[in-house]
Amino acid sequence: MARFPVVDAELSKVWICKRCKARNNAGSTKCRKCGYRYLRPKNKESKKKK
Repeated sequence: MARFPVVDAELSKVWICKRCKARNNAGSTKCRKCGYRYLRPKNKESKKKK
């Protein structure tokens, strides 16, 4: 993704809320913004341009 592996490691620890798309800390069990309990990990791979 980026040039710096340390930065990539920190960015990949983020969890995304499936309802409001807010970014949450790695150990979160619910969304900090809306309280929704279903979170997904941030995509590890970058999006490719077509």
